[in-house]
Amino acid sequence: MTDVSDVVSADSVIAERSPAEAVADLVAVLELETIDDDLFRGVPAPNDRGRTFGGHVAAQTLMAAIRTAGEGFTVHSMHSYFLLPGDPMHPIVYDVQRIRDGRSFQTRRVAARQHGREIFYLTANFQLHEEGFEHQDVMPAALPADEGIDLRALMSKGGTPEGEALAREWAAIDGRIVGNSLHGLEPDPARPAQQRMWLKIAAELPADPNVHLGAFTWASDISLLGASLAAHTLDSSRVQMASLDHTIWFHRPFRADEWWLYDQESPSAENGRGLSLGRVFSADGRLVATVAQQGIIRPPRR
Repeated sequence: MTDVSDVVSADSVIAERSPAEAVADLVAVLELETIDDDLFRGVPAPNDRGRTFGGHVAAQTLMAAIRTAGEGFTVHSMHSYFLLPGDPMHPIVYDVQRIRDGRSFQTRRVAARQHGREIFYLTANFQLHEEGFEHQDVMPAALPADEGIDLRALMSKGGTPEGEALAREWAAIDGRIVGNSLHGLEPDPARPAQQRMWLKIAAELPADPNVHLGAFTWASDISLLGASLAAHTLDSSRVQMASLDHTIWFHRPFRADEWWLYDQESPSAENGRGLSLGRVFSADGRLVATVAQQGIIRPPRR
C-alpha cells in the first residue's frame, strides 16, 4: 500500500523524467491506500496544468473497483463521467459500492471525492471467464510504430504551454502518430474524422494483469477526444477541450507495455461536443478493447 500525505507541495510539480522514472510513478499512482472497508485513497500526480489528468482519476477509480472484486472476476467494462476538474496537488478518495454479486457477474459503483465534492463517477462490471462464441473486426492497415511521428516530441515542439506540460506529464507513454484524416490516411467521405496511432507504456510494467488494466485505462484518455478535430483544420490552442465521459469495454487480455494500435474515429461533432470511438488492437492483430469518449470541443469562452 502507498502511504499518502494530505497535500503535495507546489514545489513538486512535474519536472523532466526518464521513461523508467515516469512508469515507476505511474505504478505508484495505481497503488491505493486502504482507509476502511471499500474506501481507498490514491496519490496525486502534480502537474503544470492546474487540473488532474482524466486518465489518472479514471485509472485510480477502476483500481478501487478491482480491489473489491471477487476472486477470479475480471473487469469487462467501465462507464464513467467526469463531473468536476480534479486538484492535482491533493489525494482523491474512492468510495466503492457493491451493487451486485452474482455467480457470473459483479457490479461496482465508485465515487471519486476531493475537497468534499464528487469529481468522477464510475460503474464497472466484472465477469468470471467462460467459453462462448467469438469474432472480431480485422485490424486496419497502419504504418509500423517506428515510422510514426513521436507524439510527445510533436507536442513539445508545438510551443504551447499546455502541449509542453502534457508532454512532461505523459512521460510514461510512448506514442507514434501514423496518420489522420488530414495527413497520412486515405480520405474516406463515409468517415471524415479518423486518427490512428501506436501507443504503449514506455517501460516494463509488473506482471500483475490488473496493473496493465489500470495503466491502459490511464493511457486510453490520451488523444482520443482529439480525433473529433481530425476533420477540421484548426489551431488546437484555440479550442477548449474537456472530457465529459469515458467508457471502455475490455475484450481480451493484453500487455499495456507492448505496442497497441489505437484506431480512432469521430462519427459526430455538434453543439460544442465531439464523440470519439477507439478500437484497440494488439500488435498481433487481436481486438483487445473498445473505448468511447464524448467531450467539449468549442472556441474558448471568457
